[in-house]
Amino acid sequence: MFLLSKIMQYKLILGMFCAGLYATSSLCIKASVLAAPLDLAAQQVQAEMRRVGQVRFTAPDFKPGTIRHMVMFRFKPQTTPAERFEVTKRFMELAELSHRMDGKKVILSLETGPQISGENADIGLEQGYLVTFASEGDRNFYVGRPIVTDIRYFDPAHDAFKHFASAYIAQAVVFDFPVAMRGQPQ
Repeated sequence: MFLLSKIMQYKLILGMFCAGLYATSSLCIKASVLAAPLDLAAQQVQAEMRRVGQVRFTAPDFKPGTIRHMVMFRFKPQTTPAERFEVTKRFMELAELSHRMDGKKVILSLETGPQISGENADIGLEQGYLVTFASEGDRNFYVGRPIVTDIRYFDPAHDAFKHFASAYIAQAVVFDFPVAMRGQPQ
């Protein structure tokens, strides 16, 4: 009970701190992510990063193979069509802006589109993005925080985008997977 009480106090203090600054700060985003329980995939990825270190974890040749990074946004109700357009424009620019210190791009391809399914299973998500990488290392470098915390080993362009876009996004869903050949189970 004491531990639960301390956790609730931490969340309350964190919420007041973030509201006092501004809720879109990367510090508040990082802190709120850290306060949430990690799912199994996040636990495994973070454990692997600790095991191999940030340098290896973000290397271009770390776990080569096609990786798809699906991102879906639900915008805040007050987000205007012009702001939505700007978020998507800036996201798409990451295809050119995201690169390593040596200038090598980390994104193989980047696609986007609005939600148009009639299946009534979109949970309010409005815009989707599909980012393709040549390795898990490239994906790890691109994703950066909250997993990779050393600025030398993550993409500053993507980090800046996350900071910008957080003012307009009510919810983001991310799902990554390695591309399997047709007919071959994982």
